[in-house]
Amino acid sequence: MITLLANGNERFDLWAPEAGTVTLLADGRHYPMTRRTGVGAGPDGWWTAPEAPASGDVDYGYLLDGDTTPLPDPRSRRQPEGVHSLSRTFDAGSHEWADGQWQGRGLQGAVIYELHLGTFTPEGTLDAAIGKLDYLVDLGIDFVELLPVNGFNGTHNWGYDGVLWYAVHEGYGGPAAYQRFVDAAHAAGLGVIQDVVYNHLGPSGNYLSRFGPYLKSGEGNTWGDSVNLDGPGSDTVRQYILENAAMWLRDYHVDGLRLDAVHAFKDERAVHLLEEFGALADEVSAETGRPATMIAESDLNDPRLLYPRNLNGHGLAGQWSDDFHHAVHVNVSGEATGYYADFESLEALAKVLVDGYFHDGSYSSFRGRHHGRPINTGLVHPAALVVCSQNHDQIGNRATGDRLSQTLGYGQLALAAVATLTSPFTPMLFMGEEYGATTPWQFFTSHPEPELGKATAEGRIREFERMGWDPAVVPDPQDPETFTRSRLNWAEAAEGDHARLLELYRQLIALRRATPELAGLGFEDTAVAFSEADRWLRLRRGSVEVAMNFSAAPNRLAVAGSTIALATDGGARLADRQLDLPGHSAAIISK
Repeated sequence: MITLLANGNERFDLWAPEAGTVTLLADGRHYPMTRRTGVGAGPDGWWTAPEAPASGDVDYGYLLDGDTTPLPDPRSRRQPEGVHSLSRTFDAGSHEWADGQWQGRGLQGAVIYELHLGTFTPEGTLDAAIGKLDYLVDLGIDFVELLPVNGFNGTHNWGYDGVLWYAVHEGYGGPAAYQRFVDAAHAAGLGVIQDVVYNHLGPSGNYLSRFGPYLKSGEGNTWGDSVNLDGPGSDTVRQYILENAAMWLRDYHVDGLRLDAVHAFKDERAVHLLEEFGALADEVSAETGRPATMIAESDLNDPRLLYPRNLNGHGLAGQWSDDFHHAVHVNVSGEATGYYADFESLEALAKVLVDGYFHDGSYSSFRGRHHGRPINTGLVHPAALVVCSQNHDQIGNRATGDRLSQTLGYGQLALAAVATLTSPFTPMLFMGEEYGATTPWQFFTSHPEPELGKATAEGRIREFERMGWDPAVVPDPQDPETFTRSRLNWAEAAEGDHARLLELYRQLIALRRATPELAGLGFEDTAVAFSEADRWLRLRRGSVEVAMNFSAAPNRLAVAGSTIALATDGGARLADRQLDLPGHSAAIISK
């Protein structure tokens, strides 16, 4: 059982196995700490301060080996003055939860809405986001997925440079506001999924290595040193991670976690950390009577993430599927460079719809090698794959952070919506997608250190220069305007084709909810036909057909159904089982 500890076994207990002396600084007073004796014999790396304040809010930090500058608590729940300053205690149990009737829900049949708190509303806070929950309910959303909210240095960033995983960023409102948000979401009938990052830490405010072997120096990933998951001391590091995951599920009542870039975990232990996440989810679900959903972001195309633990899988509930995104993106936009190259065909989209992955052992030209393995469709429901036509990564990691709506017209955006929301998988929308937001979502940072800010901006420009981009068009992530430009303009949602697209999304989600065959059937009940030459594709889910015309020219398709349940273009006509589809349009046909 993962027992969540409040800063260790006692209120201010600290794991610092390599320190010679530790002093707790609490509300201006010094409390010498003593080594705690572990189970068996000798110290276990933990320090305790039995004379420290036992109650009340306390500002505190730790002095290691005679230092005069206190360090924040690695398990800090609050950082009112930023990640370099003193921590503050927070009593998560003081919140009076009002969600006792909330039963939660699983992925099957659900629609997820991914949002970044800082750019979702003008205020950029949790309390402001509460004011948009009714809008999400009206849209038909089931889960709100928040980009990371943990403590980072600065006022705004994407959230993936966090350094204090237990704290909620004060700019968003802090931990009390987070509890209010989850309570309000549950009252509205919405589940909450929290994006968490356990594969690396940000560049500023990361003091973990001062306390113990949290990182593996010299064994880095894309973002820096790897987290120590399998070396000496890794038992406590893994406990640190699992207790953090348990904190979100227990103290903050979230319904699931999105595990960032699990392919970057370096874990050679026989029981992989991901398997422990699966076990934790089952444990919390048994305690609460509600599903606890673990969703992995992984580009490995390894279905063992989803297989049951008793069949040597990791037992996770879901996994992001980039192959679906790539296939839809290429077929609506025509862009086929870089990692999109293998997806330049309707055959690629058809394969993803039927098999779940495109690369399931096939050659990946982008990687220069074979990639992935087939899904055992007898063990996995399609709902376990979370899919999208846009998300924070696929927009924000473009040179200018441009959305599909900044280059495509209504017809192509509608096609992307139909492909995503009628797929066999669990669809996820990125904030503003539903009304074709024209505001970009760019890469933005707010590093207070001039040197770090300069290095970040120059590195970003060099990255895209290597790909042939004019550096003048790449936004400076440190420029406050880059952040401001990325805020949604909600006034657009009521205008012209924006309002038309929003209504289509509402209708598609409502139809998905009212048509069990769209979301409930397994892989075996999915069939696809397509014409590469004429650029049309038909998806069949049980007795429901989805006809999509990716060509700019009209197409006539033979269909089995007799009724148009929904069409993206009023020019669609069905007679004698012949469907006439205008260019860049789609229709859903029922019997």
